[in-house]
Parts: sequence; C-alpha cells; structure tokens
Amino acid sequence: MNVIFSLFAILIIIAAAFLGASVPRLDFLFGVAIPYAAITIFLGGIIYRVVKWSTSPVPFHIPTVAGQQKSLPWIKDSPLESPHNTWGVIGRMALEVLFFRSLFRNTKMEMKNGPKLTYGSSKYLWLGAIVFHWSMLIIILRHLRLFMQPIPAFVLGVDGIDGFFQVGLPGLYVTDVLILSALTFLILRRLTVPRLRYISLSSDYFPLFLIFSIAATGILMRYFFRIDLVNAKELAVGLFSFHPVVPQGIGVLFYVHLFLVSTLLVYFPFSKLLHMPGIFLSPTRNLANNSRMKRHVNPWNHPVRVHTYEEYEDEYREKMKEAGLPLDKE
Repeated sequence: MNVIFSLFAILIIIAAAFLGASVPRLDFLFGVAIPYAAITIFLGGIIYRVVKWSTSPVPFHIPTVAGQQKSLPWIKDSPLESPHNTWGVIGRMALEVLFFRSLFRNTKMEMKNGPKLTYGSSKYLWLGAIVFHWSMLIIILRHLRLFMQPIPAFVLGVDGIDGFFQVGLPGLYVTDVLILSALTFLILRRLTVPRLRYISLSSDYFPLFLIFSIAATGILMRYFFRIDLVNAKELAVGLFSFHPVVPQGIGVLFYVHLFLVSTLLVYFPFSKLLHMPGIFLSPTRNLANNSRMKRHVNPWNHPVRVHTYEEYEDEYREKMKEAGLPLDKE
C-alpha cells in the first residue's frame, strides 16, 4: 500500500502539471509563481530546521567512533576514525560526506546451515548511494548553465567531463544513465528485501519515485521530446535574476519537469532528505572524541546548591570530635 500510495501521488502531481501547463493563461503560474514559492519554502524550511538544531543543547558527549581513542602515548590512536581535535573531525566529516565512509562498512546478517548466524560485507548499498548522490550533484552543477550568462568555466568543464562518452546527437551524459540505474536499484532493494519492505513507509518510497520522475522527464526532454532550449534558458535566467519572463512555446514537458522539481523543493525541508545539512549538526559526527582530555558539561544542568565537606565538617565538628572521627580542621 505504501508503494501504491507513493506512485499514485506522483501520478497526480504529473497529471496536475500536465493539465495546468496545457492552459496558456497558466504559464506564469507554473513558470514563475510556483517555482518562487517553492524556493521560498525550501530556503525558509532549511533555515528554520538548521537554526533549531544548532540552538538545541547537547546533554551528552556522544561521538560515534570506530577506532582507538587517543589516550596514553604508547597506544596508537585512530585520528580519523576516532578524532580528538578539530582537524580530525573535519577529515572524518569529509570522508563521510564525500565518500560515505560509515556506509562503506555496512554489513549483512544471514543464517547459514547449522543454523549459524554469520556476518559479511555488503557494499551494494554503499555503491548505489554514492553513485546516486554524486550523479545528482553533477547534474545540479550542469544545470547551472541554464541560469547563468555567461556560463562559468567550471560548469563547462563539468559538462564536458560528464558528456565525454559521445553517443549519438545530442551527446549522452553518463550521469543520466547512472542516476536512473542507482534509483532503480534503491527502489528494487526496498521492494525485494523482505525486512526492508516491512519497515519501509510512504516517506521512503515517495522521494525515490519523485526524483526518478524528475530525472526521467529531464532525459525525455533531452533525447526524445525536444523543447525550445533558448526559451527555457530565457525563463531560467529571468527567474535567477528576479526579472521573470514567460516565453511562449517552451513545451508542456518542461513545465511538468519544473513542477516536479518545485515539489521536491517544498518536500525537502520536511522530510528525511534533510540529512544533507543535518549531518553537519549531528553530535555523533561533529564532536571530537576527547572525553578523557576535556570535560563535557551538560548545558541542561541547573545550578545546584552543593554542600561541601568543609561545610559538613563545620556543621558537625563537635559531634565528629566526640565520636573520634578524623578532622581536617581542629
């Protein structure tokens, strides 16, 4: 039911965009008003969540590590797996963000003959995730050429590297194939693995289907149903420069693609996809494992009236002396 509900929601979004963009008088709504509203919600939602996270107290020192903590000089520590200073945290975070280091250590659990519980390496999820995320990053960078005039050199460089595999005309982008392959793997993984299918919710399927639809409509526009690219860039540059214009004859498929992107922007701040900025604010990742060097004070602790031993002895000195108990002060 979760899969059917997610697919049905995507089909409704596509149908609404197709029918709405087919009406000439609604070009401004789907080409300007909805994208601006989506960007506003996207930025406002992210700022709200990040500010809320950054102002939340961290009551416990809880870095999640996978190596030896720095302690005695003759014990070899792991500066990246268990960082004890800021540079170690930066290095560890870079490995996590760029190469998904923790997911690379993913393991699977199986019952073998015996019965015997066994653990083994499972790199398929890591491979699918890193292919998807890197492909999506490159695609976003490539799309900057639609919003900027003149086009920056690094965008042209990324575009050239991505399209080096020249097959037909227009040239084939490698990331177009990779992102659809990675999304297909991630969707099939949730559908075919029983334990994942059992715990998967609509919020797990919906973003996968939504991003797949965005990638699919983009590929359809490039290779099969050509749109007026000059007019599309004129609209994109106008949106980026806050001087929007809506050229005629771009094509309905372009507005469907744009509406799907706007849906993703609106959905992003309120979903699990917000792990993108959230990882930088996670205390399990951004804290150094230096609890043996520095004391972590719980910011939720209220001032407590402490009854020191000196005060205790002053209060009961005579009775302690009569009982023969040792005193610090006679």
